Amino acid sequence: MKAFADLYAALDATNKTNEKIEALVAYFRSAPPEDAAWAIHFLIGRRPKRLIESRKIWRWAIEEAGIPDWLFGECYEAVGDVAETIALLLPAPGSSSGKPLHYWVEQRLLALRALDEAEQRDSLVWAWREMDDAQRFVWNKLITGEFRVGVSQNLVTRALGEASGVDPAVIAHRLMGDWQPGADFVRQFLSPDTSDADISRPYPFCLAHPLDGNAGDLGPIAEWQVEWKWDGIRSQAIRRQGRTFLWSRGEELITDRFPEIEAAITRLGDGTVIDGETLPWKDGAPQPFAQLQRRIGRKKLGPKILSDVPVALLAFDLLEFEGIDVREQPLEWRRARLEEVIARVASPALTLSPKVEAPSWAELAKIREEARTRGVEGFMLKRYGSPYRVGRRRGDWWKWKIDPYSVDAVLIYAQRGSGRRASLYTDYTFGIWDDGKLVPFAKAYSGLSDEEIRQVDFFVRHNTVDRFGPVRVVKPELVFELAFEGIQLSGRHKSGIAVRFPRMARWRTDKKPEDADTLETVKALLPKA
Repeated sequence: MKAFADLYAALDATNKTNEKIEALVAYFRSAPPEDAAWAIHFLIGRRPKRLIESRKIWRWAIEEAGIPDWLFGECYEAVGDVAETIALLLPAPGSSSGKPLHYWVEQRLLALRALDEAEQRDSLVWAWREMDDAQRFVWNKLITGEFRVGVSQNLVTRALGEASGVDPAVIAHRLMGDWQPGADFVRQFLSPDTSDADISRPYPFCLAHPLDGNAGDLGPIAEWQVEWKWDGIRSQAIRRQGRTFLWSRGEELITDRFPEIEAAITRLGDGTVIDGETLPWKDGAPQPFAQLQRRIGRKKLGPKILSDVPVALLAFDLLEFEGIDVREQPLEWRRARLEEVIARVASPALTLSPKVEAPSWAELAKIREEARTRGVEGFMLKRYGSPYRVGRRRGDWWKWKIDPYSVDAVLIYAQRGSGRRASLYTDYTFGIWDDGKLVPFAKAYSGLSDEEIRQVDFFVRHNTVDRFGPVRVVKPELVFELAFEGIQLSGRHKSGIAVRFPRMARWRTDKKPEDADTLETVKALLPKA
């Protein structure tokens, strides 16, 4: 546990990639396999389900620290992180635990689910007393389900490759899918023998960079395959050894959520893996993403929802063909085989994503203007001759998205951030005008520079007019342009509108609150039925 806490501190103390990799490599080279397994599990973002309610953890920490509730609340408001607040308030530790990470996870953390409330309290308090400050902090992160540290899965993959000598691409493949932490897994995971892939395991997804310049700068359009950029769930369809799997990019097995796609995949030949997008699909056209959410939110899929919201997998790449990994084959080769595979299946639930043809970039730009009416997000540009790479690499795949929607809105509520932003007001709620009143419209957390965040924080502290819980109500004076990708009606929001991926595009210091948009103006952005 001490080594893992030291690793967490080292990763949290730097934003330099090489220093993070150096710390990870040192840890993986020295950690026993049973500890390394859990470290990998947590570092790539997998967390056990929270086993104790936060309010109970707070209460037990208050009792152990011997402080009043109000003082804990004031400290939490200043720190902004529950795990850190508890670690700072507990009595000074008398020792540092020498027990390994896997003991704390397997014997103490996961064991909490079988204990009654009194036993949970005793177990938690005993753990706090046995750990030093750094260990307590990481432990608190784990038990509250809030463990996060500034490393990506790609960074962990690179470090594991360097520590073990195994190709990082193989490491990335082995990290995908469903696996359980343990010493045996780590030994197999770091084995140079690459023939052990689980039949259900998907490949790491190839990701695209946003096009940040002119498409014409990419060279002749004839060198590029152009497709629509669909708005759905990125998915991999797998057919191996007579079994069928559908994985999301978030490494979630979603086969049973889409039975019509599952039925289509079963018609693929063994040893086939297809990359595509799961979409609500009706009469040969995509439907709003909100329709897909109706399917996702149901525990049981009855005949009515299956009829109301049909889906399809729009296939755009072939990763495995006749049991052979074909990712290194050029794009045009993979596309030709994919067309043959989809034609043989002949199912409306497994459809080939069409190419978009244009004689020039200028003509393609004109077609791009149709994207919103077609229910798509723009174009995917893929260089002919390119392999299917791991992760986000520049040069071969670009997403040329349409400009987002934008609305001018007024800052009405603010809340402290978390982690490094715990002492600043960085989480904002914005309102738009409706019948002379500002109604909450969207929340946004990103888009401002550090200097702008400090300025807004100063404004919030000096212009608070009310509070409820951790939220401050501020004078409605600051106007921001919000950008977002989608918009729909919603009965769960006060404005009656819900938007997708809102962020702050810019601070409109040139506008007054009365210049902000109205609900009527925003509703005009809704897709026409």
